[in-house]
Amino acid sequence: MKTVPWAMVSRSCLVMTTHLVLYKVPYERCGIHLVNIFQAVSYCLGRSSLTMELIFGTSVQNSAQQNVSDPESPSRVIGSDKMGSEFESVESTLKAHITGREYEEVRRILYGRAHPELPLPDQALQIAAKNNFEMQGYIITAKEEQLRVPRKVRVACIQNSIALPTTAPIEDQRKGIHAKVSTMIEAAAAAGTNILCLQETFMMPFAFCTRERLPWTEFAESVENGPTTKLMSELAAKYNMVIVSPILERDEEKDDVIWNAAIVISNTGKVIGKSRKNHIPRVGDFNESNYYMESTLGHPVFQTAFGKIAINICYGRHHPQNWMMFALNGAEIIFNPSATTGDLSEPLWGIEARNAAIANHCYTVAINRVGTEIFPHEFTSGNGLPAHKDFGHFFGSSYIAAPDGSRTPALSRTKDGVLVTELDLNLCRQTKDSWCFRMTQRLDMYAKLLEKAARPDYKPDIRKET
Repeated sequence: MKTVPWAMVSRSCLVMTTHLVLYKVPYERCGIHLVNIFQAVSYCLGRSSLTMELIFGTSVQNSAQQNVSDPESPSRVIGSDKMGSEFESVESTLKAHITGREYEEVRRILYGRAHPELPLPDQALQIAAKNNFEMQGYIITAKEEQLRVPRKVRVACIQNSIALPTTAPIEDQRKGIHAKVSTMIEAAAAAGTNILCLQETFMMPFAFCTRERLPWTEFAESVENGPTTKLMSELAAKYNMVIVSPILERDEEKDDVIWNAAIVISNTGKVIGKSRKNHIPRVGDFNESNYYMESTLGHPVFQTAFGKIAINICYGRHHPQNWMMFALNGAEIIFNPSATTGDLSEPLWGIEARNAAIANHCYTVAINRVGTEIFPHEFTSGNGLPAHKDFGHFFGSSYIAAPDGSRTPALSRTKDGVLVTELDLNLCRQTKDSWCFRMTQRLDMYAKLLEKAARPDYKPDIRKET
């Protein structure tokens, strides 16, 4: 079978596309492997499946899914009925079809400088294998300095599917997730993790699409003494690990108001504080404003034993000012625990947290839940779509981005996983010195302009020909 030369991929997607179009290479002759590669590279660049249809004259997404929809595939995970129909990951597709120098060049263009793999201990890998979750490890280095010693910290993030169907009793669902995540935290601890963050409202299904209050609001719990905080505090002290625990909070002291929050628990097991979601989506099935509103806590940064951290919850990643304020308050690592689906935001996923790391000279950790969650009753969201019972596929793909713009490969789109990365926090200052974004950002100028823009009588400064 005649195929297009692989070198076209490493030079650029544009060149490859031009080659296919000019020489009228039929889609069928290219084969599904070329389609997978092009889809993978296009995903990283934010290209849509519509573009693939325009180029190839057929649905690339459907063809690719038909090729990997084996119900016995190991990519299927409990509680994720649609996960078997999703391709595993961009990285695995690239690695499967590009090798050697070509792969290294494609990877460099897409992800920046290469980061060596972190050797993971057998104990951690055995736990992962026994419990059917993925585990990856990487090392992000900084240059050696004469006056400062390396500030190395191991950071982990966890992406997980739910443990039981959404029709199970609330307490059983929560306990099932607690048990699953506790095992994953054990594996992260075996790999030497210092700071660990879980996904947005990890202790429950992401049921806010339904707009139903009961039974979902029963998952809300106290930050200080709720069952999730008690468990995470025990694990934090046991493993000498800072744990960021995103939950659905019920403020029992202030009229039982519900919040989307993240609790920061120190390595001694004590609660340092909490952060709440600053920006609430009103798009698609993200009907969250039916349950909670925007935070009034601002942009707190938490001094831990291993570095200064902040939590930018989910939708806040779409707002550059949100990242900026956490960084201005001194955050060296900003976690972004999320719950988002492929149809809405997957082309943006690999861009936003990475761009924030570049713009703010800090590390960012993008964490997304994984799987497809089916709810008992159909719901609509006023967007013209037929009534349905699921939010769509949560595509995982959690990764860590460095201040210099490089990033780790992502976890799977289809499996539970733990990503452990050793960071050198000295890279934050080194990147500031190199790019000077802080020195050139002109806060005083923008402060004046934003003050004007926030007024009801603001008129945009548009100049016209006279």
